[in-house]
Amino acid sequence: MANQLENLVQSIKSKVRSLKKSKKPYIKMDKSSSVKVEIRSRKAKQLIDKTLKKADRPGKRSIS
Repeated sequence: MANQLENLVQSIKSKVRSLKKSKKPYIKMDKSSSVKVEIRSRKAKQLIDKTLKKADRPGKRSIS
């Protein structure tokens, strides 16, 4: 059992070393169009909520 664990640790260490040697261990993925739309819709919803809260307070004039 200890021998298997030792082999596992050694293999993990060698994989980590090989990842450290390479300049880019992973490829950064761009956001998909659906994710971009979701982000825009969330921001729009937040802006609408903020505007409605300000509109409900007639004593205040500034929206920002």
